[in-house]
Formats: sequence, C-alpha cells, structure tokens
Amino acid sequence: MSLRKICVVITARPSYSRIKTALTAIKKHPKLELQLVVAGSALLDRYGNAVNYIENDGFKIDAKVFMVLEGENKTSMAKTTGLGVMELANTFYNLKPDAVVTIADRFETLATSIAASYQNIPLIHIQGGEVTGNIDEKVRHANTKLADIHLVASEDAKVRVIKMGEDDNYVFNTGCPSIDIAYQVSRSPELNFNPITEYGGVGNSINWQEGYMVVMQHPVTTEYNQAKENVLTTLKVVHDLGIPAFWFWPNVDSGADGTSNGIRSYREINKPENIRFFKNMIPEDFLRLLLNSKCLVGNSSVGIRECSYLGVPVVNIGTRQNGRARGNNVIDVSYEEKEIKAAILNRIDAKGVIGNATIYGDGNSGEKIADILAEIELRFHKTISY
Repeated sequence: MSLRKICVVITARPSYSRIKTALTAIKKHPKLELQLVVAGSALLDRYGNAVNYIENDGFKIDAKVFMVLEGENKTSMAKTTGLGVMELANTFYNLKPDAVVTIADRFETLATSIAASYQNIPLIHIQGGEVTGNIDEKVRHANTKLADIHLVASEDAKVRVIKMGEDDNYVFNTGCPSIDIAYQVSRSPELNFNPITEYGGVGNSINWQEGYMVVMQHPVTTEYNQAKENVLTTLKVVHDLGIPAFWFWPNVDSGADGTSNGIRSYREINKPENIRFFKNMIPEDFLRLLLNSKCLVGNSSVGIRECSYLGVPVVNIGTRQNGRARGNNVIDVSYEEKEIKAAILNRIDAKGVIGNATIYGDGNSGEKIADILAEIELRFHKTISY
C-alpha cells in the first residue's frame, strides 16, 4: 500500500511552532509521507530565517517558494498572495500530493488554499473558526470555505466552523500543536540557556537574570497607518519602567515597515538600556523564555494560546486579538501609556497565581492530527450543509 502524501506549507515564523509536532507525527506515521514546502517570510533573514530552524530540526524540505514582495503594505500583501498562488500551483503540480495542509490565517495561506483547491487537491485547514480583530479573520474564514477538512484548536472554533455550514463529520477539535511544545517545556521549565549568548540580538546587554519581560508587538493590518505610533507608545512604557525586556521583531504584515521603523528610530535616539531586540528563537527556547518571564507584553497570539497553558501573565494591547477565546492570564488594554503601565504592574503581581488553561489543547495535538490525516476519507468537493 502506498503512503498518503501530506504536503504542509509553512509561510511564516509563527506557522512553524503551530505545526512542528504535527510534522514530526506525520513523518513518523506508518501510513503517511510528509512533503514540506517552506515559503514566504519563513525564508527571509530579516524575519528570523525560520527555514534554518526547520532544517536544523531534521526536516527535509521538498520545495522553497520565494514569493514576498517588498513594501510591507496593503498592496504588497495582495501582490504577494497573487504571486504565491502562481508559485505554489507549480509546486503542487510537481509534488502531486494527496492532500495539502494550510496553517491558520496569514495572508499567504490563502494562496496555498487557492492553488490546492483549483487543482482538486484535498485541502486541510489548521486552526480555522477563530475570531480576531484584523484582516486575518477574513483570510481565516475564506480558508475555511475553501477547505475540505478542518482541524481546529478549540471547542468554540469547532462550533463556529460548523455554523459556517461545514460538515461536522469533517471538523475535528485537535487542539493546537504549539501546546504540545508548551507541554514539553512545562515538564522541564528551567531557563537552560543564555538568550544573548545563544541568539545575539542587538541593543544593551541587559541584566535579565534578576527578572525580565518579553515584548512582541505586530502591526494590525486594518490599522497599518498607526503602526509606528502604536509601537512607540509601547516602547516608551517599557523603557520608562526600567524592567529588562527581550523585544522580538514583528511579522511581515501591512504596517510592519512602520513598526520596524519605530523600533529602529527609538533605539537609535533613546538607546534604551533595559531592552534587547531579537529576530527569532526556536519554539522551545522562546516558550521557555516566556515561562520564566515576569509577563508578555504586546499583541501576539502566543499570549492567548501558549501563555494561557503555561500560566504566563499577558498584557494584550489593542484590537489584534479581539474575540479570541482566552484565559484569565490576559489583561486587555488600549494604546494608552498609563493603561499599559498599570496593566504590566498588575500582571507582574499575578505571576504564579493566575493558573493554567487548556482552551487550546492538552499536549498531544500533533499525534491526533497525524492519525486523522491517515484515516479520514479525502475529498476535494463538498456540498455545504445548513
């Protein structure tokens, strides 16, 4: 019996942590063959060169797809998506997979879905059905309607996908594979590496050993004009508090140039002695860094997902995660200096007492996903039920 070829497309830094344990489980499964495509910003050094971490973890990459146009604005996002459709269509034609997996909600994922669907390749969507506050929500729901099989990360997401008219026999709550990594980290929680020695970064050599924060703030695509102003607000608060902070670079979204310019200009003018800036870390090291931090500040979904499982306090700023199910580890604030500062101090005091939540899984999502992909009847056509 021939192995079922499952083609997984990773287009960005966060997508790798969202799928890593499933890649391992697919690779090991006796009925499956993993085909791995790395594309988009996952190939670019300025966004952390995630492809290096993927290769270092022992995964064979079957194709690399360069598709990102410079600009980091609305037009470049649309053009990158179009270029992705063309390039990924050729990739799927050559690889001839039995099914294609697209991950979550970044704009490039829509290119994956279109390129697979128009070639009658069964499409599997990971992490559909969630609600957030920007263009990602449109992309996520569009992927849901193009997809044939849905592997969602929470129970409310499953209900939402079924309400969208999808066949409940093809909707599975597997949890999020990133929680598998969080589970592994929770069993060995000590910070067993020096972040600056291991990853370098730029900025002052902060005294992180006595306690630190982590900051990760992305632009909001529907508010891209405010990206620079918003990140400068957060920078000022973190700088003024004086608490050592590891600050991570934003994703390649509309407005990322504003966020990046804001970080660079503030760093050059103010030379914040308590902030060190980084591009990327391997998922295990990043979660271990978070687990040992005082809190996470910004608007990354890692604060909603992995931090809820790990019990890490989070200050979530702005609208990027609006509507997404969350634990009591999160405080939501607007881009107002006093509000952000008060929330940070509140969350630091909550460290160790907020508890853990299993909203997005309990640590075995990767194996669940591989088992479903091995056994489910594949299809590339569906009739919507209401």
